[in-house]
Amino acid sequence: MAIVAVLYDWLLFLHIVAAMVWVGGLVALNVLVAIVLRGGGTDEVARFVSALRVVGPATLAPAMLGVLAFGIWLVLDSDTWSFGQTWVWLALVLFGVAFLVGAVFQSRSALAAQHAVESGDGAEAARQLRRWAWGMRVILVVLLAVVWDMVFKPWL
Repeated sequence: MAIVAVLYDWLLFLHIVAAMVWVGGLVALNVLVAIVLRGGGTDEVARFVSALRVVGPATLAPAMLGVLAFGIWLVLDSDTWSFGQTWVWLALVLFGVAFLVGAVFQSRSALAAQHAVESGDGAEAARQLRRWAWGMRVILVVLLAVVWDMVFKPWL
């Protein structure tokens, strides 16, 4: 058993850690937003919406970029994997779907919720946060499909 890992092993490790942070962060946010929305308090909604401005850029965005970068690097470094394999391009397509939902839908809902909080419209902030929560669930389901794809490598 070799003690020194090769580049591929480090890339795989970093790819998995980034995916853990991304998927785990989404699971945690889904649980927290459900608690906040059940409580229904304007202050709780405002605090959660404010926290999103930090959590997304500081945690989720770097994890997402890490998943993509290390995943692409893994394929480039491997003699076994190629971008022509169905499971690889399926993962990239699903990643693109998750990215687009986040960039188009999630960002708009979060910004609308933030504007509603700033204008003192608690009901609109909660409504936008509910929309955001639905988008998060969609992204989480898409990412779970990616994880399934990565583990089982269908059509290989």
